[in-house]
Amino acid sequence: MALVSILLPVRDGAATLPAALDSIRAQTLGDWELVAVDDGSVDATPELLKAWAAADPRVRVLQTPPQGIAGALQAGAAACQGRYLARMDADDLMHPQRLARQVAWLEDEPAAGLVSCRVRYGGAAAGYAEHVDWINAQDSAERMSLRRFVEAPVAHPSVLFRRELLERHGGWREGYFPEDYELWLRWLEAGVRFAKCPEELLVWNDPPQRLSRRDPRYAVEAFYRIKAGYLARWLRREVAPGRALWLWGAGRVTRRRFDALEAEGLRLAGFIDVDPAKRGRHRDGRPVRLADDLPDPATSFLLAGVAARGARAQIHDHLRERGWREGQDFLLVA
Repeated sequence: MALVSILLPVRDGAATLPAALDSIRAQTLGDWELVAVDDGSVDATPELLKAWAAADPRVRVLQTPPQGIAGALQAGAAACQGRYLARMDADDLMHPQRLARQVAWLEDEPAAGLVSCRVRYGGAAAGYAEHVDWINAQDSAERMSLRRFVEAPVAHPSVLFRRELLERHGGWREGYFPEDYELWLRWLEAGVRFAKCPEELLVWNDPPQRLSRRDPRYAVEAFYRIKAGYLARWLRREVAPGRALWLWGAGRVTRRRFDALEAEGLRLAGFIDVDPAKRGRHRDGRPVRLADDLPDPATSFLLAGVAARGARAQIHDHLRERGWREGQDFLLVA
């Protein structure tokens, strides 16, 4: 039985697959198996995988009809035999020491169930580069847990985790949501501790055909829908009854994105904004206050829901300077 099972789902990945496989073969930790799931490819992917399996007994190939990423991951995970399971995609590249360093991290930190790493962005889109910078900045278990309602705190193909997590908490689910984000929300809710190696151990590429660019399950609204239920449960568990919930963001888009919280039975008391023209006004029948007129944190809890570039950091700093404590008095959620 291998120490690490590398789970790699692929569909029509012939153009990038050889480089990804070369980076796996170059690992300094050699005690691995590769479970490659060919999810109904119609290009040269099946032939490439068969050739690799014939040349290296550590490579196993599952061929399935096209079923989508979640189904392919579940099928592959069921075939994995290693103590640890590492994710990999066919268009990314592993650092030679990725597996060795991540396994060592989990063996040195038994309280952690999953370890990620910093990633190097392999694309040219400025917006996605900022997303990668944000992920890399979530460099502690506490930050990854607290910031999980902003977006996924780890890059999916960068993680390595204990295989028993799948048995305890379930794996990837099908649905109208990003399958990796839902998995991280569910595992973090269950108390799984995430860790992150400080080194860049993966080149995370961003090809035009990437699922997150073309599949509606990865649209912004899909992220908000799936996070709403998990966020509502967190608020009920962590925020004392009677504390009023305020949303920073009185604009229509922000308000509508958090309507789902009210569908979960949580009523917003009012909104915070920075536009002086909104002072004293009402939105959806609730008051709008400005950043210089915050409610009392002793009786209120604030959700920072503004996603505009730079706004999240400014809101965080503004609240911290006034004595509000992240995770106890406010939460970043967009």
